[in-house]
Amino acid sequence: MFFETVYTPGLAHMSYVIGDAGKAAVIDPRRDSEVYIRIAGEHQARITHVFETHRHEDFVIGSIDLARRTGARICHSRALDFDYGEGTSEGESFEFGSIGLSVLATPGHTDESISLVMTDAVSGAGPVAVFTGDALFVGDVGRTDFRPDRAEQAASALYDSIFEKLLPLGDGVLLHPAHGAGSVCGISMWSRRFSTLGYERRHNFALQKSRSEFIRHKLNEHHYKPPYFACMHRWNKEGAVPLAMPVPEALQPGEFSTAVRAGMVVVDVREPEAFIGAAVPGSLSLPLDMLASFAGWLLSYDDEIGLVADGYAQVEDAVLGLVRIGYERVSAFLAGGMPAWQSSGREYQSIPAVNAQRLLERIESGEKFLLLDVRSQGEYDRDHIPDSLHIYVGELAARLKEVPEQRPVTCFCSTGRWATTAASILCRGGIEMVEDCLGSMEAVTAVEARRAAGIGR
Repeated sequence: MFFETVYTPGLAHMSYVIGDAGKAAVIDPRRDSEVYIRIAGEHQARITHVFETHRHEDFVIGSIDLARRTGARICHSRALDFDYGEGTSEGESFEFGSIGLSVLATPGHTDESISLVMTDAVSGAGPVAVFTGDALFVGDVGRTDFRPDRAEQAASALYDSIFEKLLPLGDGVLLHPAHGAGSVCGISMWSRRFSTLGYERRHNFALQKSRSEFIRHKLNEHHYKPPYFACMHRWNKEGAVPLAMPVPEALQPGEFSTAVRAGMVVVDVREPEAFIGAAVPGSLSLPLDMLASFAGWLLSYDDEIGLVADGYAQVEDAVLGLVRIGYERVSAFLAGGMPAWQSSGREYQSIPAVNAQRLLERIESGEKFLLLDVRSQGEYDRDHIPDSLHIYVGELAARLKEVPEQRPVTCFCSTGRWATTAASILCRGGIEMVEDCLGSMEAVTAVEARRAAGIGR
C-alpha cells in the first residue's frame, strides 16, 4: 500500500495518490498531472480512477488531462450534471488492492460535495481516513456562500454533513482535506495539513457551536470571490481542455518594451523589496507565493502576460502558478531581468518605502497623508490604525476612484507584501506619490511593544 499527499503552494491545495496491488487512485488532481503519474510509476501501479470531491472554484481540475494520459475513469457526484466523467452516489465503493474507497455525500460547501472514506482490509473493516474536499478542514469548515439565495440551506446542509456523516466515522479517523492554511476556501485553517476527526471535534472552533450558532456563524462570514472563480466553475463543469504548457519567449529589453507598448501586461514575481527598488513602469507586483491568490483579481484571460523574475527558475514556477488557474497566454519574460532593463538605460519606477517607526511619527505629528489598508475585512475589523482607508487589495484595481486626492498614499497590510501589490496597482492606475510600508502591521506592533518596554529603536 502507498499513500502520498501532493501539496501545491500558492493554492494551498492538497491532492492525494493512494494505491495497492498495482492499482492507484488520485483525488482532486491539479492541472499539471505529471506528478501523479510519476508517483504511481514509482510504486509500479497504474492510475485507474480519478475522484473529484466537488466542482472546485479556485483552480483548474486536472482530471481530464490525467485520464487522457492514463485511461483512468473520472468519478464525481451525480448531484451535478458534469459534462465529462461518470456520476457516483453515496454508498458506492471502489477497491485498489487492500484499499477501499466509499462515497459519502457531504453537501454544504457545494450541493455535489462528496467525501471519500478509506478502509484498509489488512488492518480491519473500519474507516482509516476520510478525504473531505472542502467540507471539513483542519481548524475550519468550508465556505457556504456560493449560492446567496440559499445561504442558510447550504450552512444547514454542511452542519448535517459534518455532524451526521463525518464525525460519526470515529475519532481516530484521519482527516485529509483539499486545502490548507492560505486557501481562499476558508478563513481560519491551521497550517497542519492533516488531523483526526476526534481532534477536530474537540478543537475546531466551528464544531463547538450548536446548530443555530453554526448556521448564524456561516451566514455572517465574509468571503471574497475573485472574478476568475466564474471561469473555474464553468471549466470544471464542462471539462477544461488538456493542458498545453506555454513556453514564454526570452525578450531583450527593447523587445520587451515594444511588447509592453503593444498591450502586454507585466507581472513581476520578485520579492517586494526588489520590486520597490526598481521595476518596469506599470508592472504588477505578484510575488510567487501570492500569484495564485491575486492573479485572478488583476489579470484578464485575454491578456498577454510578460514576466519579470530573478532567474529562469522563477519564470518556470510562475508559468505553473498561472496555468493552474487557467492563464495560458504567458508569452514572454524579460531576458536578464531588471539588471538588463536598467543597463539598457530605460526608465524604471521606484516606490518609496516607509518604515513603521517613521509611519507612527508621521501619524503622531498630524502630517497629512492617506494610509491605505488593503488587508481583508476580518483583519481590518480586528485591529487597524484610526483614520485609515480600507480597500481589500483584490478589489483595489476596480475601486481606484474611491482613493481620495490626498497625497501621498501609503499602502499598508499585515507584513508589507500585499501593500507592495497595492502600490503597484496604484502606480499602474496613474496615481502619483505612492509609498509602501514594509513590515506594515507586524512592524507597527513590534515598534509599539518596544516603546511600551522603554526600548529604543
